[in-house]
Amino acid sequence: MHVTYSRNVFIPLTNACRNACAYCGFRSSKPWIMSRREVESLLLEGVKHGCKEALFTFGEKPESNPAVGRQLHQWGYSNVLEYIYDLCLLALKHGLLPHSNPGVLTMDELKALKEVNASLGLMLENSSPRLCLKGMPHYHSPDKNPKLRLRTIRNAGKLRIPFTTGLLVGIGERMEEIEASLHDIAELHSRYGHIQEIIIQNFRPKKGTPMEACPEPSAYEMIWVIKLAKKLLPNIGLQIPPNLNPYKWGIYLLFGVNDLGGISPVTSDYINLPDAWPKVVEVESRLMPLGYRLKERLPIYPEYIARGWFSGELKPLIFKYADRDGLVIT
Repeated sequence: MHVTYSRNVFIPLTNACRNACAYCGFRSSKPWIMSRREVESLLLEGVKHGCKEALFTFGEKPESNPAVGRQLHQWGYSNVLEYIYDLCLLALKHGLLPHSNPGVLTMDELKALKEVNASLGLMLENSSPRLCLKGMPHYHSPDKNPKLRLRTIRNAGKLRIPFTTGLLVGIGERMEEIEASLHDIAELHSRYGHIQEIIIQNFRPKKGTPMEACPEPSAYEMIWVIKLAKKLLPNIGLQIPPNLNPYKWGIYLLFGVNDLGGISPVTSDYINLPDAWPKVVEVESRLMPLGYRLKERLPIYPEYIARGWFSGELKPLIFKYADRDGLVIT
């Protein structure tokens, strides 16, 4: 049996975001946005270290911050999506397949980004509107409205975009809300078949945030969610971030986890800075006694390569990297 991962370069394009989630330690009141030169420098480092994926992540509508909006206009862009489109082309030029996490999008925005991305992602986190009420973690986060997020995921299915989503466990949700959220994802996947992986991410408290004193979910809670996700979505990638579960991820494999997400040899997990990614050789050594083999994959899963769910811009790179099973040529 094999466990997959993606060798990527993590590009935190900007820490500006119009949401203010109670657990987020990345958003800043003093925002910055990476220049094209800074992004290209990271891309080249990624190429040097054998990366195949450029992972672009940034906050929701960062141009709503005046400083970031002004900077984008100085560079000739009216919004961050125009900028990310050009950066994805830059990544492709250097031999890296983009995967972007751009937040809530319209149908037209999804169509545009499909042309230059191998896949797209948006964490549902939870589909309960209760988490948006006063005193709850998403109260100051308009784009965490579950209706908006589910609509984006639904529209991605209509457009045949290979898609990553998932849950954030431990932010004050109830078990029945977790179950309802997984059912919502499963219903969309049954209709459109586009969910290539689901991430079960555990909350980790960040210093200086309103939720810094809140406890992490227990291993028992995580196993319960993993088993339910495996039951409701049996044939898609089930991912656990190994850096957020340094002593537990091996156990979670026994309950259905089959993917470890992005592991970068170049960059940190800038969203979870204290939690460094493990080295690939360390992961391999831990998998061997369990009877698993680590296998590199692309940001587009094999099933969607076989279906041809990608644009002509991406075809040369996908065919260059993928073996006959749709995983990375070794």
